[in-house]
Amino acid sequence: MEETRQISTGYLIKRFAPYFKKYRWVLVLDLFCAALTTICELVLPLIVRFITDKGMNDMASLSVKLILYVGLFYLILRLIDAAANYFMANIGHVMGARIETDMRRDLFEHLQKLSFSYYSNTKVGQIMARITSDLFDVTEFAHHCPEEFFIAALKITVSFVILANVNVTLTLIIFAVIPIMLLCSIWFNKRMRRAFKMGRVVTGDINAQVEDSLLGVRVVKSFANEAIEEEKFNEGNAGFLNIKKMMYRYMAGFQTMTRLFDGVMYIVVVVAGSLFMIGGKITPGDLMAYLLYVTTLLTSIRRVVEFTEQFQRGMTGIERFIEIMDEPLEIVDTPGAKKLKNVKGDIRFDHVGFMYSDDHTEVLSNIDLHVEPGKNIALIGPSGSGKSTLCNLIPRFYDVTSGRILIDGQDIKDLTLHSLRSEIGMVQQEVYLFAGSVFENIAYGLPGADKDAVETAAKQAGAHDFIMGLPEGYDTYVGERGVKLSGGQKQRISIARVFLKNPPILILDEATSALDNESERIVQQSLEKLTVGRTTFTIAHRLTTIRNADIILVLTEDGIVEQGTHRELMARGGIYHDLYQLYTEDSDLNEEF
Repeated sequence: MEETRQISTGYLIKRFAPYFKKYRWVLVLDLFCAALTTICELVLPLIVRFITDKGMNDMASLSVKLILYVGLFYLILRLIDAAANYFMANIGHVMGARIETDMRRDLFEHLQKLSFSYYSNTKVGQIMARITSDLFDVTEFAHHCPEEFFIAALKITVSFVILANVNVTLTLIIFAVIPIMLLCSIWFNKRMRRAFKMGRVVTGDINAQVEDSLLGVRVVKSFANEAIEEEKFNEGNAGFLNIKKMMYRYMAGFQTMTRLFDGVMYIVVVVAGSLFMIGGKITPGDLMAYLLYVTTLLTSIRRVVEFTEQFQRGMTGIERFIEIMDEPLEIVDTPGAKKLKNVKGDIRFDHVGFMYSDDHTEVLSNIDLHVEPGKNIALIGPSGSGKSTLCNLIPRFYDVTSGRILIDGQDIKDLTLHSLRSEIGMVQQEVYLFAGSVFENIAYGLPGADKDAVETAAKQAGAHDFIMGLPEGYDTYVGERGVKLSGGQKQRISIARVFLKNPPILILDEATSALDNESERIVQQSLEKLTVGRTTFTIAHRLTTIRNADIILVLTEDGIVEQGTHRELMARGGIYHDLYQLYTEDSDLNEEF
């Protein structure tokens, strides 16, 4: 379970408040309407007091005309109240929804900028929970939070002023109960907030577990492990139930406390008010007004109590939103970064070292390498030797921890990320296709590309023929992650995507290692076309596919231990020679190099 450290409410509100800036006039109008509805509600006890005192002191002055005027006046107030309430319920809620939308946009934009290391250490289910369900409650919170507390403060203040003018002592006795209620509320609120936060964390864990199980459903079924997955889910589900029990226990205690204080305030007014009335210090109309104002106050307090659950949900959502927004951006454009233009593809590794920030494991050390434009560089070596890491440093998916990487003589840290990555194409072992059509997935390489450009790229990748054989051709839905296509088909679509992008620098990360022999042959032909005229880094699994590379690098834990052409390395009789001999002797070799 994630860390449940609680951020102070004041800090959360301070961070959330700027989202009201765009809608400040809507908020002002909403609070004005809230004031109107409050005034309408507070006028009724005064009307009742006026009529009661008139009736008991001078019945003759209580004419039909006066009663009708009073009734008409109150009816007008109720019409104003209805119009104001409509605005609050409609436009006020829309304001809250817009704020939620703005927050979700900012959160998604920030997530797009976070580095690979963040995603390596964070469950996707937790991220999904934060960007969806955690922000659902913000709509109600953004609308009702200022509104409910403004109304409560207005009612308490106005009621206190009116009642103090009638009888200060009785008013102080009644209002002395409110601070005690507030202290109890604070105590319960802190515990409710903690429970809600834990609930959100557990919900994220359940989402992550369900996502993991459903995406891996083929593995689950192939091993007949449905029962294990059900057991894992039931364990998380039971944990969620326990958190819910805790939440409802605190909520029940909170509501019981408020009901108890309701009774205390009523009995105080009845007993103390009656004693004051016997002593001639207040009139029956005053006592009636006190009872009505206490009812108004308690109604307001109950609304705040009912809103408390929503308030805590909203604060929890905001807290989890801020936790992601405060995640530092490890890889950003440096001040004054320039655009990479007219790329030739000359790449130099100058004493490059790299270690992961989370565990400080050194992966690369003192790498010196110069790749001339248009050259094809192949990298081989055991798993964990840093082949993929070395390639991932070029588009700055990670930043070097020492040394520098130059493209056409320019330090990549001095270039804008967008321009740098726009000039680099990648074909990876694990192809990711988005849920959509074949056309949309190829066009992803160059947003806005027309049909002719997409078809040309598909033909270059050797994908056009099989695409035309699909039920709806380029409009065929590929399924989630391209599940409706074979591995070779998905890989050819990913290659077409890079053909469409037409980058001068290319990275092939074991692009054929997961394919069968026939698919590998077809894909390899496409890759050979793709690499022509481009500076290419090829991470190789099958050593026969890199024989024609301009330079072959052998990477181990000690760095680059051998480099040269296939013929040079074979003649040297070193590590590459031994690996190649082993591979060609056993074409079913399972160990990855």
